[in-house]
Amino acid sequence: MARVLADAQAARPEPAPVRGPGLLSRIGDLLGGWQGLGGLATATVAGLWFGYAGLADPDLLTGGLVATGDVVDLLPEAELFALATELEE
Repeated sequence: MARVLADAQAARPEPAPVRGPGLLSRIGDLLGGWQGLGGLATATVAGLWFGYAGLADPDLLTGGLVATGDVVDLLPEAELFALATELEE
């Protein structure tokens, strides 16, 4: 009986190693779980929509209350970047 049990024990497969959470799961947890990822996705889509629709124009946002001299260009190199990407193509 001992030999039969020893043979059965030898024939058993090794247990699979226990794996931790994957990389995407850990990144999702760092960003606040599904609630944080949902908020980031919403903010991203809203930002893309504002940029595409041109809603970031100060005249549209303030109803013309801001004079053009009061507007500060925070990204003056944007035209150069667009030109550089067009020249590469």
